[in-house]
Amino acid sequence: MEYVIEHELPGRLRLRCHPGSFNLAESRIIAAILETQPGVASVAASHRTGSLLINYTEEDGGGRDFVLKAVSLLDKSYYEGIDGNDLPGKTSGAEESLGKALTRMLTGVVIRSLLPAGLHATLSVFRALPFLRRGAGSLFRSLRPNVAVLDASAVGVSLMRKDFRTASVIMTLLRLGDTLEEWTHRKSKESLAGSLALHIDKLWIRQDGQELQIPASELKIGNLVVVRAGSVIPVDGVVDAGDGMVDQSSMTGESEAVHRGPGLSVYAGTVLEEGELVIRVTAFDSETRVMKIADMIDESEELKAVVQNRAEKMADAIVPWSFLVSGATWLVTGNIVRATAALMVDYSCALKLSTPLAVLSAMREGTKHGILIKGGRFMETVAAADTFVFDKTGTLTVSTPSVAKVIPFGSWERDEVLRTAACLEEHFPHSIARAVVRQAEIESLQHHEKHSTVEYLAAHGIVSRIGDERLLLGSAHFIFEDNGVIPTPEQQKIIDGEANRYSILYLAAGERLAGILCIEDPLRPDARDTVRHLHNAGVRRIVMLTGDNKRVARSVADKLEVDDVRAQLLPEDKTRIVEELKEESRGVVMVGDGVNDSPALAAADVGVSMKSGADIAREVADLVLTENRLGAIMEARRLGEGMMRKIYRNYTFIVGANSLLLALGVCGVISPAVSALLHNLATVGSGVYALTPILPGEPLSRRRSCRQDDRELH
Repeated sequence: MEYVIEHELPGRLRLRCHPGSFNLAESRIIAAILETQPGVASVAASHRTGSLLINYTEEDGGGRDFVLKAVSLLDKSYYEGIDGNDLPGKTSGAEESLGKALTRMLTGVVIRSLLPAGLHATLSVFRALPFLRRGAGSLFRSLRPNVAVLDASAVGVSLMRKDFRTASVIMTLLRLGDTLEEWTHRKSKESLAGSLALHIDKLWIRQDGQELQIPASELKIGNLVVVRAGSVIPVDGVVDAGDGMVDQSSMTGESEAVHRGPGLSVYAGTVLEEGELVIRVTAFDSETRVMKIADMIDESEELKAVVQNRAEKMADAIVPWSFLVSGATWLVTGNIVRATAALMVDYSCALKLSTPLAVLSAMREGTKHGILIKGGRFMETVAAADTFVFDKTGTLTVSTPSVAKVIPFGSWERDEVLRTAACLEEHFPHSIARAVVRQAEIESLQHHEKHSTVEYLAAHGIVSRIGDERLLLGSAHFIFEDNGVIPTPEQQKIIDGEANRYSILYLAAGERLAGILCIEDPLRPDARDTVRHLHNAGVRRIVMLTGDNKRVARSVADKLEVDDVRAQLLPEDKTRIVEELKEESRGVVMVGDGVNDSPALAAADVGVSMKSGADIAREVADLVLTENRLGAIMEARRLGEGMMRKIYRNYTFIVGANSLLLALGVCGVISPAVSALLHNLATVGSGVYALTPILPGEPLSRRRSCRQDDRELH
C-alpha cells in the first residue's frame, strides 16, 4: 500500500494513503490486520480521508520501522474477499456500538458464573495475564508505579489469596471502565470531526455526453460532476457548464447565496440552492477544504490544554500514594482485604478521562456555535486573556464599503450627484465603485450613459464628459491639486466636518465642485455588543489596529468605545504592538481577517480569524469564526470558562468521592469488589458531566436576524 507520513509523534503515526485506497469495510480489515502485528497497540482507519492513525510501542519486536514495513506490504489482494464485519479483535470492538460491547461483556459474566469452581479459577488466571503483563511492562518502562501497575496489583493480590471471584469481578469492572472510556472518547472525537465531514457514497458524472452514477471511490481529478438544486456539492472544482445560486455560508460566511457560472470556483460542503451545475473536479475526498478542516480537528487533540497536561501529571503522581495507603493499611490492620480495597480506588482514571472529554466536548460545542477551535489549549487561553486586539477593516467593520451620505453643491441635486457618480463608476471593478453603483440601485436611480468615453487614471480618478461639460470623479488630490478645482469656504467647512468620519469621493463639473459622496465601512451589527460584553466579562484592555487614517480610525473607535486605537500601521507594526501587549498581559487574543493581519495573528497567544478572511489568515488563526459573527468571540470565551469550570468541579468530585471510597475500604465497610464498582461509577459520572453542554442552544430567530443584518449591509 502506498502512503506518505503526514504526522509523527513518538509511538504515534498518521499515514495518508492514496484517495480511494480502501472503502469502509476494507478499513476494518486493514485495521484488524495491522493490530495483529507485534507492538501495534491500536489502528484507526478512515476510508473518508484515506488515513491510518497507528499507535505503537517498541515491545515484542515492533517499532516505527516495523509498522511502516507492515503497511507497505499490505496489498489489496491480501485482504480481498475477507468480510470485515466478521473480524475478531480490537477493531471490531472499537467499531461496534456500546450496546453490543456491554451485551458481550454481560454474557461473559453469566457464563463464567455457571462454570465449576476449578474451571472458573483457571479462567480467572488466564484473564488476569493481560493485566499483569501490562502492569509489569509499564513498571519496567517508566520505573514508577502508574494506573496499570495499580490495576495489576489489585488483581494479583486477589489471585494470591485465591479469591478468584473477587479477581473476576475486579477484571470485569476494569474492562467495563476501559470500554466506557474508549467509547466516550472515540464518540466525542468522531462527533466533532463528523460535524464537518461529508458522507457521500455515490455521485453523478457527465461522460461522453451521458450521465453516469459512480461510487465516490472511483472519482478522479478532471471528472465532470453533475449537481442539481437542493444537493450538497461533493467536490472542490470549477463550474464547466450551467448556472446556479450556491449557499457558501459554511465556507465563506456570506449571508446570501452567490451566483456561480462557468469559470467560477465552488467548494465541497456548500449547497446548490437553485439551478444545475456541471463541475470539473479539482479536489475531492481528503483534499477538499472541508475535509482538511475535519483532519485538522482530528489532529487537534495534540494541542492539549495546559490543564489537561496538568491533570495527567497529577493523576500519575497520585498512584504511589495509593500504594502507600494500601501498604500502611496492611501493616496496621494485617487485613489483606482492606489493603486490596485501597488498591481498587485510584484518582488517575477519572482525572485522565474527564479532562480530555471536557475539552473535546467544548470543541464540539464550538462548531455548533460557529467557532472552529484548533486545540484545547486555545480555549483555556481565551478564557483567561485580559487583552483583545481587533483589526478594523473587515473585522470590526464590514469589508464591503457603502455610501453613507451624498452632499450636493451649487445647482446640483443630491440624486443627480449619485446618479452621475454611479454612471461613471459602473465601468470599474474596485470596491468603492461597487458601493456607489449599489447605492444608486438601492435608490432606484437609473443611470443611463450620457457621457462620452471614460478615462480612468489609476489611484487618482475618472475623467469623462456629458455634452460639453467635463466631469471629474476621484480623490481630493485628483480634484483639487491635479485639476485645480477650488472649493468655496462653505464647501471646505462641510468637507472638513465629514472627513473626520468618512472617506470622501469628490465629483466636479468643469471647474466647480458638484458634490461629495461619503464612503464608510459600516460596523458589523454585533461589533458594539461584542466590545461591551468583553468589557463586562472582565477584559482589561481592548485595542483596535488599522492601516486607515487616524481620523477615520478615531471615529470608529469612539463608536465602539475601545480602550486604545493605533492607526496608519503596516503589518510589521501590528506584530510589534501585539508582542509588546503580550509582555503586559495575562494573554492576548488577536482578531483579524486580512493577509496583513496574519503575522499579528501568529504572534498573539490566540489568533482569531473571520471565515471570510484571507486563506492565510484562516490557516494561521487558532480559532475561526465560521459564521462571521463577532459575537462568537464572547461565546468562545464563555465556552473556555465553562470548560475550565467543569474540569475544576470534576477535580473536586473525583477527589472527594474517591477519598470517601478509600476511607470506607480501609475501614472494612466495603469490599474490594464494591469499591471497584463504586469507583467505576464515579469515573463514568465524571465523564458524563464532562460531556454536558455549556452554552444554551442558539434560537433560529437569532441566526435569521444576524443574516438579515448582513443582507442589509451588503
